[in-house]
Order: sequence, then C-alpha cells, then structure tokens
Amino acid sequence: MSDDKLRYVSKPTRFTVFLRTFLPWQAWRFAVINIKMIGIIRRGHREMHRHHP
Repeated sequence: MSDDKLRYVSKPTRFTVFLRTFLPWQAWRFAVINIKMIGIIRRGHREMHRHHP
C-alpha cells in the first residue's frame, strides 16, 4: 500500500485493540456466533423436513 493511502486508514482505538487481543472476549464472541449459526441451521433443517416427508 502506498504512503498516500496509508494516511487515510483509521487506527483502531486502544479499547478496540484490547478486545481484539483479549482471549475471553474472543471465546465469548466465538460461542455467540456459533450458537446463532446452530439456530439458523436447525431452522433450515426443520423447513427441509417439513416439505419432504
């Protein structure tokens, strides 16, 4: 990336950097996202079984 473009890249705040490197927060976000995905997948499977006996 050129120096000219780097001038316009926003720097993350200290808090953002902290959250990105804090393992308990990362584990929590991982769990929440996976629980949401499981719900979406289950709904999809329920719909599939309802239409194809």
